[in-house]
Amino acid sequence: MTETETNVYDVVVLGAGPVGENVADRTRAAGLTTAVVESELVGGECSYWACMPSKALLRPVIARADARRLPGLREAVQGPLDTAAVLARRNWFTGDWTDDGQVEWIKSIGADLHRGHGRLTGPRTVTVGDKVLTARHAVVVATGTRAALPGLPGLSEVRPWTSREATSARSAPGRLVVVGGGVVATEMATAWQALGSQVTLLVRGKGLLDRMEPFAGELVAAALTEAGADVRTGTSVASVSRTDGVVVVVTDTGERIEADEILFAVGRAPRTDDIGLETVGLTPGSWLDVDDSLRVTGTDWLYGVGDVNHRALLTHQGKYQARIAGAAIAARAAGTDLPQSDPWSAHAATADHECVPQVVFTDPEAAAVGLSLAEAEAAGHRVRAVDVDMSSVAGAGLYAEGYNGRARMVVDLEREILLGVTFVGPGVGELIHSATVAVVGQVPVARLWHAVPSYPTLSEVWLRLLEALRDS
Repeated sequence: MTETETNVYDVVVLGAGPVGENVADRTRAAGLTTAVVESELVGGECSYWACMPSKALLRPVIARADARRLPGLREAVQGPLDTAAVLARRNWFTGDWTDDGQVEWIKSIGADLHRGHGRLTGPRTVTVGDKVLTARHAVVVATGTRAALPGLPGLSEVRPWTSREATSARSAPGRLVVVGGGVVATEMATAWQALGSQVTLLVRGKGLLDRMEPFAGELVAAALTEAGADVRTGTSVASVSRTDGVVVVVTDTGERIEADEILFAVGRAPRTDDIGLETVGLTPGSWLDVDDSLRVTGTDWLYGVGDVNHRALLTHQGKYQARIAGAAIAARAAGTDLPQSDPWSAHAATADHECVPQVVFTDPEAAAVGLSLAEAEAAGHRVRAVDVDMSSVAGAGLYAEGYNGRARMVVDLEREILLGVTFVGPGVGELIHSATVAVVGQVPVARLWHAVPSYPTLSEVWLRLLEALRDS
């Protein structure tokens, strides 16, 4: 065989994070030869610098917070967390930043792994070092995103933390400034404040978690403040410098804040700047515009899956898109129609990017799916928001003394279905899938009355919400 023949595949996947792995799994299951290209660790951002390490840091924090709300237990957990033990457990979940296990999984499905930086060099062609990989049917871009940093003069000399440093740090800084008010900012502020850092959270906007219902950010901000963090809204960073190891932040009001480290969590940018998009008529560094089968607009062979299409920067949504893309690629390779009616195909032609669930693992947790009230009204729906205090549920009082939380469902008054649901409170992350089923399935509100929640659980909040709707 010639070298060119040995490098011809049905599918070439750029990126071996959870999204790329899932695409490869689906295309291999369909009998398509598949190459996966990765320049860093197989398993990607989620496994080593995002989902897994961040939740490993947060779980002991949340468990202790819950324990401190229970008489008979709170006295036993008044001391500080064992930060070294928490970090060691975090390290275990990341495999100490080695990817041997995930490499073996790639091999087990029959895909070929090519280490190195992959770049498009023309239609259906990817170059990795001195190797050329040609795809008969599809090239899939699943390269994800990287942390975006502001254009502050001298920022690189400051050596700021991004989400990667925040989730992989080997010790707790004495003083940590966190810039941002979104998911990464609030979760890392929660974690490091509990692990021994004095956290100052600087938020340019009016509140935290501004893509959720306003009360979500309000409750999280109040809890962070109670935990000892300094939460400042309406505050921007004018300049930042580091001298003799000390970070000096000057705000837009001229206030000076000193810290040992500074984390910027102000957004994400697509990792598409150096993958050869210009060779196929696309703009380097851009988000990829895709159709509902995740195929890049204007092409019949290029797919953009996961974060790079900017539909939902969440691992679970990226994996959902990967299943869709894999089914679409397999169907097109076989010359058959897209499998819209096969439930195992994940409805390949109709990816849904509106009913997106998300959990923020702060204390309290915030979980939401679908549209917020403001989003529903902006979209022109005739809606009603129904709010319930979570403490009205017997299960909340059993879960924790002084349980503080809130639930909202946004009801489409014309179709009598739910457009969105938000829960805030300890333990509510486990409630969001029931809401996702109701929203995605467009379950009529009248039918929800017959989905009887178990007593006494937090899920009884569904009954309280329906009662509030009936009485409104």
